[in-house]
Amino acid sequence: MGTKSQFANIPGSIVAPKGFRASGVFCDIKRLGTGKGSNKGPKRDLALIVSDVPAMAAGMFTTNQVCAAPVKVCVARIGSGRGQAVVVNSGNANACTGPQGMRDAMEMARFAEQCLALRPGSAFVGSTGRIGLQMPMDNVRAGIVEAAVELGRTAGHAARAAEAIITSDTRPKQVAVEFLLGGRKIRIGGICKGAGMIQPGMSATGRRPAAIPLHATMLCFLTTDAAIGARALQAALQEAVALSFNRITVDGDMSTNDTVLIFANGLAGNPQLNSSGFRLRAPHYGATSHAPRFQSALNHVCLELAKMIVRDGEGVSRFVTVHVAGAKSNAEADRAARTVANSALVKTSWHGGDPNWGRIIDALGYSAATVVEEKVDIGYSAPGSRKILWSLKQGQPTRATFEDLCAAVARREFDLHIDLNLGQGHALIYAADLTEEYVEFNKGDVSDPASLGG
Repeated sequence: MGTKSQFANIPGSIVAPKGFRASGVFCDIKRLGTGKGSNKGPKRDLALIVSDVPAMAAGMFTTNQVCAAPVKVCVARIGSGRGQAVVVNSGNANACTGPQGMRDAMEMARFAEQCLALRPGSAFVGSTGRIGLQMPMDNVRAGIVEAAVELGRTAGHAARAAEAIITSDTRPKQVAVEFLLGGRKIRIGGICKGAGMIQPGMSATGRRPAAIPLHATMLCFLTTDAAIGARALQAALQEAVALSFNRITVDGDMSTNDTVLIFANGLAGNPQLNSSGFRLRAPHYGATSHAPRFQSALNHVCLELAKMIVRDGEGVSRFVTVHVAGAKSNAEADRAARTVANSALVKTSWHGGDPNWGRIIDALGYSAATVVEEKVDIGYSAPGSRKILWSLKQGQPTRATFEDLCAAVARREFDLHIDLNLGQGHALIYAADLTEEYVEFNKGDVSDPASLGG
């Protein structure tokens, strides 16, 4: 829905909407010199995002059956549809930490509420980093106190928060847009993190199945000054996540901590959007509803952030959009697309610039989708182009030259087109190649214990 030109990109990301403040500080959560990422020095590692007034809140959470304590806290709180703040740390996932981990996650939220003079239950919590380590709560509490003092409304404050949530990312990821709705200027802003352990599959409750279609930890925090009801906000976020974060993969691994949260404080003063304008599965909007424009803007923001994650994936050198058409159903198309996008053989061939259709059709064949060899078409194009160079038609090689095919996949970004020619099902996945750098970063070194487990 919508195009990029519909929305004005503006600075400030999460503080661009009216009535939001943010900060990011360093409180040494991971401890310098302990594992991957700690070599970045005193990188900010704790962020606060706060609305001046109570807001509507919605969320989407990992469906990994091993679920981190902060996710459990968020899932328990999101049912109220209300919230005013989120405290986020990097360097420690607070996952697989038992009862103490739950107490620590609750304490992070409670302590943030105390420092900000918020009502109990209005703060959420997010964590990312190493699994299985207890939180250094003295450091965390000191960081929350400092972050509360440092809260501000400038683009610099937003940038510091964006830095504080990243781990193996090479750069912060943030975006904000402005558009008109009911005669009022509406803003949506967001920050996210993620580079490895990326194939989110999030649902509104953390239970499977994930949002349609299925989709290091992926965290995203969104703010908007739009007036919108809690149910409508949840429906809008579910669609936006299904079309963005649940369609990306770097390495096929789903994190224990994946979280997307959005706060809507209504300070833009537009006529309130309600749930009658939104549908979770098949959007159908009334002629006078403003829902399509808000949905389109939220979809755009989430997709821009999701693509930033793939482009900044660990060791990534190529960004590939996998299109599957002609499947028996959308679900089968999704299965086919994910199998191809996560095949180590396919991903390494992308890295090498090898247009190896044999690996692609092999992956299709062992996927859970129905595939008839004699009907499969495989081709390549420039991003978004309808001019496709087909390497395979009806299961047989075309007359396309090897030189032309190599040129098609030599780009840093290209589209892979697959048509199963069996039905109307289609799917889209944003994927990455697999490089030596990814292996080097993730393999650890037994001779250097500080590099292990991070």
